[in-house]
Amino acid sequence: MTELKNDVFLRALLREPVDYTPVWMMRQAGRYLPEYRETRAKAGSFMDLCRDPELACEVTLQPLERFPLDAAILFSDILTIPDAMGLGLYFSEGEGPGFERPVRSKEDIERIKVPDPEQELRYVMDAVALIRQELHGRVPLIGFSGAPWTLATYMIEGGSTKNFALTKAMMFDRPELMHALLGKIADTVTLYLNAQIACGAQAAMIFDTWGGVLSPADFREFSLRYMERIVEGLTREADGRRVPVILFAKGGGQWLDRMAETGCDALGVDWTTDLADARRLVKDKVALQGNLDPCILYASPERIEREVGRVLASYGSGSGHVFNLGHGIHPDVNPEHAAAMVKAVHQLSRPYHA
Repeated sequence: MTELKNDVFLRALLREPVDYTPVWMMRQAGRYLPEYRETRAKAGSFMDLCRDPELACEVTLQPLERFPLDAAILFSDILTIPDAMGLGLYFSEGEGPGFERPVRSKEDIERIKVPDPEQELRYVMDAVALIRQELHGRVPLIGFSGAPWTLATYMIEGGSTKNFALTKAMMFDRPELMHALLGKIADTVTLYLNAQIACGAQAAMIFDTWGGVLSPADFREFSLRYMERIVEGLTREADGRRVPVILFAKGGGQWLDRMAETGCDALGVDWTTDLADARRLVKDKVALQGNLDPCILYASPERIEREVGRVLASYGSGSGHVFNLGHGIHPDVNPEHAAAMVKAVHQLSRPYHA
């Protein structure tokens, strides 16, 4: 592998000294870029794009051609895991993802398998290896997976949901079934992320998009314990350096102190928690990633720059901060506004590292 030319993202995750705050965006390869839309049209469908390593590599690299970002993130989808477990993933226009065979009984849970990522998810591994090769050491590559709780909600509901009725009914009435399902998913995620790391991913991120819909006690029992189990099973060194692990629970700002005890290196923070408060909660045990409100990118470049300055000031001096949005970039954002954000981070953050 080519030697890494820009490792500021990895050093910030490990709270090592840096000259400026690194920045990348969740969903940075996506629909807000016209070149992404062209490639997706060429692929034919979203999943065809995910399953084509060359096209997945192409869209992963597209934002790096536009913006001086400090990391690339694998282009894929969190639902590739339940698809590989045999649930039959499909996408309906205007309705989002769905599963032909949702998981709602003991028999359903016993039926699903823990897939071998080198086989059933080979296309993801091929994409990781190709992206790492094509980056030529420009910036690190982030691998990722959905968290067990979030994946379970899609698997049980059969798609997206607003009230999590079927998922929470199983959690409350049949907790032993929920734990059996979450255990299988956690084992799969561990294998999946380790395979990505073996193929060239230099950091790993676990997305718990729906962790925030749980009560504190339920979050600890049905989400956090399984993320902690994954962290304990991950490969933590490759290419002679540490592979940092980032946990992100949207709406989970009140649990950051407990999440910091999992053994992860960094925590993602959404825009509903002030970074100063988050830093006090975790006592600098871990780095923090975030947390600009994605909707600020609808505002003028001047307003974006002011808000970037506020977020940087909220975190304060010293390393341990990776700048990001508090969630994914919205598909109708003007790319020039994303460029203004990246430029502001690089310019305004240097005094905090002097």
